[in-house]
Amino acid sequence: MRRISNFYGSIIGKKAVVAVTGLMMFGFLVLHVIGNLKGFLPPNSEGEPDIDVYAHFLTIMGEPLIPDMVVLWTVRIVLIAAIVLHVVTVIQLASHNRAARPVGYKSHAHAAASLPARGMLVSGALILFFLIIHLLQFTTGTIAPTPIVYGCVYSNLYHAFQVWWILLFYIVAMSMVGLHVFHGVWSAFQTLGIDNPDRNRWLRGLSTGAAAFLFLAFLSLPTWMYFDGNHFEEGSHPNTYSEQCAASDGKVN
Repeated sequence: MRRISNFYGSIIGKKAVVAVTGLMMFGFLVLHVIGNLKGFLPPNSEGEPDIDVYAHFLTIMGEPLIPDMVVLWTVRIVLIAAIVLHVVTVIQLASHNRAARPVGYKSHAHAAASLPARGMLVSGALILFFLIIHLLQFTTGTIAPTPIVYGCVYSNLYHAFQVWWILLFYIVAMSMVGLHVFHGVWSAFQTLGIDNPDRNRWLRGLSTGAAAFLFLAFLSLPTWMYFDGNHFEEGSHPNTYSEQCAASDGKVN
């Protein structure tokens, strides 16, 4: 434990923790957006949207060996721990940097070097705010400007993204995610010693591509739903399935 404590207490250790937890969240975002893209697939023979089938699968992963929701909540707890550790460590690093900065030091070089870091703090704070709102709307149903019914993922999304300001809020949030991922992935490569002059161009391209992919992929379904979501034949649109869904019973979505 002392070695772990000493490692985390060092600046290098804190940067490594930020890099690793950041990459964990990046991996989750990739898996999350792949799940979201299932919203483009047609419903099954029973009229259930593919994304609803996928959402149900997440609640029963591991069956019959592992009870319902155990795997899902294990992943959630790990992600929550990663987010808390990431945020706390970033705040500690920011405080250390401010304390180490000479009073009145305002050179152009210092200002230029601080801009990306400040941008990460701002985008990170905005993303955290969005995450809280997102969970309160689509997971707990605490905030419900549009109908939220447990188990009806497609219908919940469809109704939400018919509202222009919800779509706009989502676009702004995904812009922050894209900027944060671009700088975060590249910084993680540097912190973990993966960067090298021979491959930095490729790594920067990978960071840019990852950010662009997440930005476009996350926005594709909401934008499509807002402008042209009625592509199914009459009577087979996933919203018709929502009539068969049970009323929300307070469980997580």
